[in-house]
Amino acid sequence: MTTPKIAQRALSAQPFHAMSIGARARELETGGASIAKLSLGEPSFGAPPGVHEAMREAMDGRPLPYTPAAGLPALREEVAGFYRQRHGLDLDPRRILITAGASAGLLLATALTTDHGDDVVMADPCYPCNRELVDAFGGRVVLAPTTPATRYQLDRATMEAVWTGRTAAVQLATPSNPTGTTIDYGELTAICAAARERGAWRVIDEIYLALADPADDGSPARTALETDPDALIVSSFSKYFGMTGWRLGWLVLPEELVEPAENLAVNFFLCAAMPTQLAAMACFTPEAIAACEDRRLELLARRGIVLDGLERIGLPVPVRPDGAFYVYFDVSATGLDAWTFCERALEEAHVALTPGLDFGPATGDTHVRLSYAAGRDELAEGLERLGGFVAGL
Repeated sequence: MTTPKIAQRALSAQPFHAMSIGARARELETGGASIAKLSLGEPSFGAPPGVHEAMREAMDGRPLPYTPAAGLPALREEVAGFYRQRHGLDLDPRRILITAGASAGLLLATALTTDHGDDVVMADPCYPCNRELVDAFGGRVVLAPTTPATRYQLDRATMEAVWTGRTAAVQLATPSNPTGTTIDYGELTAICAAARERGAWRVIDEIYLALADPADDGSPARTALETDPDALIVSSFSKYFGMTGWRLGWLVLPEELVEPAENLAVNFFLCAAMPTQLAAMACFTPEAIAACEDRRLELLARRGIVLDGLERIGLPVPVRPDGAFYVYFDVSATGLDAWTFCERALEEAHVALTPGLDFGPATGDTHVRLSYAAGRDELAEGLERLGGFVAGL
């Protein structure tokens, strides 16, 4: 009997090591171990006030039919209002497409902008799933190695150095996962302008934008839409709003991609879940936004705890983060590669961390990501254990 063939995209897809570390941590917990879980980007707060109540109301027995592929019009209006209130931008809600998490938004953005044989430029390090999506659509990922001098972010010169005649898009993330660093806004403007002049799409992950440090005058970090209105923006309810398991996000699209995106969305997903969309409208009340801002300040305090702790341990942080909830530190002085460091830290000290292997070859063997989305007690315990582990090497 002939064995069915597995598609090459499935065979070539790489595992997400952060999830593997998480799975092993759960195994150890099942065996009775107490694990300091500093590996996954999952805020400890949960959804803001009013969202659970809205979900309970949505589940009162009423019919919950499909929504339009682009999402509930009322939710798209709320997202547009968020941009108006936070950034002073007047976005047409038609340009906003609600997705089943930012992952679905990234998939759609890649499907819209990448054909077989196209090159897509990304910083190294970067979020691993983006690379897998480009590969799945037949594109070629062109990684641009970054350094602490550019805050582990792409700049115009680095992008232009790897540009090819087949470059169809550049994908950026500000703030970045894994580094927690933002792109200087002047540099972001230059990158977008250079890509636009060359006829390439700009796909910008702003999932953590609302968790970026504000400007000196207290104003929120600026969206790329202010400098590049035709960029594709990927965002999410997972991080600032703390709703990781609710699986809801959004795309902001240029006008010419609205109809193609809706056609792809209805074929790929049909629509995001109706009750989740109904509940998410409660995210935009003054009470919910105030709670999210308090949580942002709490994350800032946690960042300080982690940076101080890593300094005491002797694990250098080449670039201090200014957003998200990640610290990217260098373990090369320990004599261990990043994967071995994380593996042993979990098994010996019961601290779960994420090896740089997930994020690209430039720092894959030397750097480790720590998520300070965990609570203060868990962070303090994890840092104490980590200090003992490093001292014993």
